[in-house]
Amino acid sequence: MVVLAASIVSKSGKILVSRQFVDMSRIRIEGLLAAFPKLVGTGKQHTYVETENVRYVYQPIEALYLLLVTNKQSNILEDLETLRLLSKLVPEYSYSLDEEGICKTAFELLFAFDEVISLGHKENVTVAQVKQYCEMESHEEKLHKLVVQSKINETKDVMKRKASEIDKSKIEKNRGDKGGFMSLQSMGSGRIESSFSDMSISSGGGGFGSGSGFGLATTDVETFSSKSKGRPPSSANAPPKGLGMQLGKSQRTNQFLESLKAEGEVILEDVKPIAGQSRAAAAAPPLTDPITLTVEEKINVSLKRDGGMSNFDVQGTLSLQILNQEDGLIQVQIETGGNPGILFKTHPNMNKELFTHENILGLKDPNRPFPTGQAGDAAGVGLLKWRMQSADESMVPLTINCWPSVSGNETYVSIEYEASTMFDLRNVAISVPLPALREAPSVRQIDGEWRYDSRNSVLEWTILLIDNSNRSGSMEFVVPPADSSSFFPISVRFSATSTYSDLKVVNIIPLRGGAPPKFSQRTVLITENYQVA
Repeated sequence: MVVLAASIVSKSGKILVSRQFVDMSRIRIEGLLAAFPKLVGTGKQHTYVETENVRYVYQPIEALYLLLVTNKQSNILEDLETLRLLSKLVPEYSYSLDEEGICKTAFELLFAFDEVISLGHKENVTVAQVKQYCEMESHEEKLHKLVVQSKINETKDVMKRKASEIDKSKIEKNRGDKGGFMSLQSMGSGRIESSFSDMSISSGGGGFGSGSGFGLATTDVETFSSKSKGRPPSSANAPPKGLGMQLGKSQRTNQFLESLKAEGEVILEDVKPIAGQSRAAAAAPPLTDPITLTVEEKINVSLKRDGGMSNFDVQGTLSLQILNQEDGLIQVQIETGGNPGILFKTHPNMNKELFTHENILGLKDPNRPFPTGQAGDAAGVGLLKWRMQSADESMVPLTINCWPSVSGNETYVSIEYEASTMFDLRNVAISVPLPALREAPSVRQIDGEWRYDSRNSVLEWTILLIDNSNRSGSMEFVVPPADSSSFFPISVRFSATSTYSDLKVVNIIPLRGGAPPKFSQRTVLITENYQVA
């Protein structure tokens, strides 16, 4: 009483799935299954066929046959029960009872057959038990995974707490290094207190907040704190620790830099910033006029390597810098370019109705002057903000096309730029990432200058000025074989002296009467994030 094999065959005799439960050669099982369709008669009610050696017990399943091959001594009643159980399992694993569906779930069916028949004998199982055995769900495994996940979550929480503690300690250390308002008050200087009152419009703590550009500038605080640190405290009798180590380290660092220079690396010398002058260093020339207004726009563009644009965003600000306190009672009359895509937004303390109807920027309270700033205050007082977003590709000032192509053992990369006629671009830098190279790439042709940063593996293409004489240009270089995606994303930097808003300061109106004070206007367009990805 042994089941030799359980199989699923097509009515034409094609074997889809077959599981043997006794030692049997492939030639023999293929011969037995190939002979089965010829033995099946038509118009007969029974579902078994016998030969001299084996018995076929079968059941039609749509266009297929579910078949058991047994020996002739097997109990046909038990074989029919086994066949009935297998016929219930097949639809559970194969949702389509055709050749494609059976072949897709062949291994699942074989595993189910093994749970029903063991060494040719039927196991006392049900369909639900077979499915449970095949799923192999383990409560212990689930519990182990939960324990591991809880440990991972606990470790993440500890890591977050440690990171927050480190950040807090850094903040406290920076506060201790820079000094603060307590150290300023301990100096007892009436001059500093008067400076604070002069720089604040509202004595009640209202006025203009530092986040919007009004009030005491951070650079001024750093200037005062550096003055307070200029005198060593009386309690600090011992010299600072670690000076000897720092001197030795600087000597070793200088030797290392000299060796890098000898190898041809470009070394940028670090200049320690003086307190209160870090922001002023980024500004252009120092303030000489009594009133200076700065129009600044920052552009964010994301271009696609295959053409098109995914993001275009321009954010602009108009800031005011006044050197002398007597020039603070003024109003600023401006003129916009009439671009309908630009949305202007005034500071909360500005008179919005006056700006809407007359394009004049003035405080709600005309008796309060604008705050004055020192010559090192490059941030100034923010008066107006605007933003422009567009899906029009013609608004992009500079487009980049990169064409890498592999030829033999080399990759030829051709890059070209096309600049719009809207702006004359200055100090253009196009940074192309490269795969790791042993030596600099071979630049065959270039419009401009190039520099290879071996440490970051970046090729930088620079053009001092793009105007009507060179609205388009190209560069071609050769590197070893590389994937085309390794040359992206390409980053672009540039500046321009005109803006999208075309905002101009027409006049400065003194509220006390008299001649308008002298003023100057600075206009700049810079890139904040400009990429081709």
